[in-house]
Amino acid sequence: MVDHGGGRKVQHVTVAADRAGQRLDNFLIGQLDGVPRSLVYRLVRTGQVRVNGSRAKPMKKLHAGDEVRIPPVATEAPRRGQVPDGLVDEIRRRILYRDSDMVVLDKPAGLAVHGGSGLSYGLMDAVQAMDADWKPVHRLDRPTSGLLLLACHHQAVVAMQRAFAAREVDKRYLALLRGELAEDRIRVDAPLKKIRDGSGQRQIIVADDGQPAVSVFRCLERLAGYTFVEVVIETGRTHQIRAHARHLGHPVAGDDLYDAQLAPAGLKRLFLHAHYLRLRWPEDHVFSAPLPDELGRLLDHLRGQPTAVDRAQR
Repeated sequence: MVDHGGGRKVQHVTVAADRAGQRLDNFLIGQLDGVPRSLVYRLVRTGQVRVNGSRAKPMKKLHAGDEVRIPPVATEAPRRGQVPDGLVDEIRRRILYRDSDMVVLDKPAGLAVHGGSGLSYGLMDAVQAMDADWKPVHRLDRPTSGLLLLACHHQAVVAMQRAFAAREVDKRYLALLRGELAEDRIRVDAPLKKIRDGSGQRQIIVADDGQPAVSVFRCLERLAGYTFVEVVIETGRTHQIRAHARHLGHPVAGDDLYDAQLAPAGLKRLFLHAHYLRLRWPEDHVFSAPLPDELGRLLDHLRGQPTAVDRAQR
């Protein structure tokens, strides 16, 4: 953890399942927002960073469950004004469940889990402003809304990340795909790889040398030029649903990164929402988050338009 002058000590971070295979240097850069790469490499080279208690090289590939020792690093403290007025109260209202082990909240679209990379704040800055020491167990993309699981202590982090790594967590998403799917159920087993496009922007593509990724798309409703689906992910890769949907030829509606066409009228965000989560630790928990109103209104509008089947029958 970065030392903001508040007397913070060494942090021991457990590698999440969706970070498995990531290089140590890239993992640290993500953890130490705003810290120069040169300093990150110096911390590794001088042995201040340890993996499972041992020194490691910057290019070491991490495994789920690895423990990374990160020393305190002096950097400029974030200004409290970086968290907009009202955001802390909104996050409090969005807490769906809380006990001594975990917190489950309904993350709004457009809010990154972490700040950095040009963002002045993220969800965890709001959590810090609440004087809470919760840690996210998995990730949601910035434009994705829905269920996010946070751990309240280190033992809970380890236990829940093990559950994710063992695929004992059932995560389901609601999405609107461009085009009308012919099949009722499609299983996409296609490895994913991070690249930089011509503009330098990061994208995820299907590639033989990528990391294994499996998504199952189930048709809920065929609409006018779109298909409303539930998606179950068997792995948790960056942009997995969005990249697999594009691979199918049916990108997620409102995806300005993976869909070259304009979003349907009235849609001002990515139509992707994490609506269901089942966790069997420390006992069986099932959580759900309803579809946001703006997405529900779009579905109602599309239901009033003729589908491809309707047009064919005329």
